[in-house]
Amino acid sequence: MSQIDHHKLDFDRLLHLAEKDPVRFEDMRQEAIDAYIATLPADRQVRMRRLQWRIDQERRNRSPMSACMRISSMMWEHIVGPRGMLGYLHGDWAAAASTRRGKGCVIEFPAEPSGDPYLP
Repeated sequence: MSQIDHHKLDFDRLLHLAEKDPVRFEDMRQEAIDAYIATLPADRQVRMRRLQWRIDQERRNRSPMSACMRISSMMWEHIVGPRGMLGYLHGDWAAAASTRRGKGCVIEFPAEPSGDPYLP
């Protein structure tokens, strides 16, 4: 894997590559993302890989315009949403922390077969 300098990326060249060789473009895109994430501290890498996975899912399962709109919406949610950056900047740390995690409920499943012919 070669190191990609994101400061020297030429938009027009990348656009041409995306049109002519989308597989190579996708490989370069993924390489640039991975290289950047690798420069982050380990705890941030995990979070960024998870975020990139969500973004990639939006890109794969939608039209380009729909993916763009949904990814934009995700970004705005992280800025102005209930746990967003704007709340932290305004000092609303307690409210943001209190909405961080909800309580889960553990559901018990019966240990015995249900008698349903479609279930094991």
